[in-house]
Amino acid sequence: MLNELEISALGPIGHARLAFSPGMTAITGETGAGKSMLLNAVRLISGGSADSGQVSAQAGEAWAQGVFAVSPDSAAAAVAQDTGSSLSEDGELFLSRTVPSSGRSRAVLCGHSVPRSVLADLSAQLVTIHGQADQLRIASSVRQREFLDMVAGDEQERGAYRAAWDELRALDERLSALKSQEASVRQRADYLRESIERINAVDPHPGEDEDLKAKRSRIENAADITRGVGQALAALDSSQIDVDAEGPGAAGLIEQAQQSLRAIHASGPFEEAADRLVSITTDIADVVFTLSSQLDADEDVDDLDSLNARIHELGELTRRWGPSVEDVIAWRDQAVLDMEDMDASPEKLEELEARRGTAYRKALQAAEALSRARSAAAKQLSKTVSEELGSLAMAGARLDIQVTQRAAVAHAGAPATKTTRDSAAAHRSLATRQTQHGQDSDTGPLDAHGRDDIEFLFTPFPGSAQLPMGKSASGGELSRLMLALELAAADKRGDRSEMTFIFDEVDAGVGGKAAVELGRRLARLARHAQVIVVTHLAQVASWADAQFVVAKEIGTADIAEGSGGTGDRGATPVVATGVSAVHGEARVREIARMLSGSESAASLNHARELLASSDQ
Repeated sequence: MLNELEISALGPIGHARLAFSPGMTAITGETGAGKSMLLNAVRLISGGSADSGQVSAQAGEAWAQGVFAVSPDSAAAAVAQDTGSSLSEDGELFLSRTVPSSGRSRAVLCGHSVPRSVLADLSAQLVTIHGQADQLRIASSVRQREFLDMVAGDEQERGAYRAAWDELRALDERLSALKSQEASVRQRADYLRESIERINAVDPHPGEDEDLKAKRSRIENAADITRGVGQALAALDSSQIDVDAEGPGAAGLIEQAQQSLRAIHASGPFEEAADRLVSITTDIADVVFTLSSQLDADEDVDDLDSLNARIHELGELTRRWGPSVEDVIAWRDQAVLDMEDMDASPEKLEELEARRGTAYRKALQAAEALSRARSAAAKQLSKTVSEELGSLAMAGARLDIQVTQRAAVAHAGAPATKTTRDSAAAHRSLATRQTQHGQDSDTGPLDAHGRDDIEFLFTPFPGSAQLPMGKSASGGELSRLMLALELAAADKRGDRSEMTFIFDEVDAGVGGKAAVELGRRLARLARHAQVIVVTHLAQVASWADAQFVVAKEIGTADIAEGSGGTGDRGATPVVATGVSAVHGEARVREIARMLSGSESAASLNHARELLASSDQ
């Protein structure tokens, strides 16, 4: 929601600050007073083109800022976060634009300079302007599809189709890559295949090379091991070497020392020393056990050749795909996966083609479900909008929303009817678009959004031909048509939107009872979203919850006189534009002015009656 709009030195507006509220706000004033500058300010902060000619003559630059209230989980907040900006403590976004009298404009979001496109992306989530200069957006087939999908509430169908389409495109990309493999790719596949076979022939196991090297070391040093271990055991416990050996070893001597200490019957540190010798005896026993087991190891020297051969095989693998056996195994496993994608054999292609066929049929089914949802919504939306148009001074006008499924090119030999010719042309156009976007496979009537061509066709009066929306109506008619569309969408959503709708020229060519109905419908839309309307009609403005008046103000400015070269200065009248909120009797007087151009007692009474009746 737009909380505040502030403008400085834009056209005839020297400075203005408008504080908006939820509901409907009317902006009124005499023709030529400068109401269009308010819309230009909104367009500027929405990323629109900047025109230095709009800068006030006495100023070096124009400036506009909009303050929007935004939910933290909204799409607008996400866009702002992507640019490194964040909401204020009050949950607001500040969008501003500076336009110098010469040079480039500057876009700012929450105090940080940003590209103009960022303001455009943000404003798309915050503001919708329906004016003569803004209606062409809905003439876009993309916008029409998005609007219909929003009204249809077909998120589930679109999600299912998108998943099916992504699967289809992924298979198309794999097939395309396989079919376009060059010699270098085939050579790579041959290299992977031969490497996998070689590694599998050796069949390495994790840690195998280190185990084999340790075993080889024991075999090569078996004599030294036996001699050293034997000498150590003889010194520690000679009975481990020879049961008939004479003389005790170290373990026996320590045992004797322990017994001697325990035999002392005097106080002193002797008992503690004996306990420490017990611990030493236990450690020596563990060492003796470990060394004895090494003497029992039976390493076959004859296995040394086979060990060296195996170590050599593993070394060859690690030199090429290592540095460790684990790295070799990991490389082999990844190469197997890579081979699956590089396998362009007829069997592999046939398998992928079959999977692609299944995915295509699945995408067709999802597209059918999406098309049914769109068609049902289009039928209801066309009916609702056409009924609304009758109450907006457009009797006999109607909107027809066509959802046409794209068809494949007609079979050879079939009669070339207009329908099949159109379908063939559409199919060729689709194929062209796919080629331009790198899609070289035939997805038939499907694209990223389904298989539907959606067109909004407007009939302005009975007997008129159906013409594409945007090419068949005046600015005022288009504004009222968009009002009818927004009303239908709001009724469908039911909840309140953060969007701000701005209507300009919506009252062109309207008067009397139709003007009252126009105001009533704008007020109805304001129950679902913030509505700002620029209007000349009292019957429309009376429905507003708040009203601003744009009026010319005549002041004076001192300028140097150009004649005579005297340098004297004189007071010259200057026309500026002011914007003020009107309440109570001030609003009654403005409504009276809009009704009759005067503030007579009769027009004032009429204004009060109109405001009272609109408030019901």
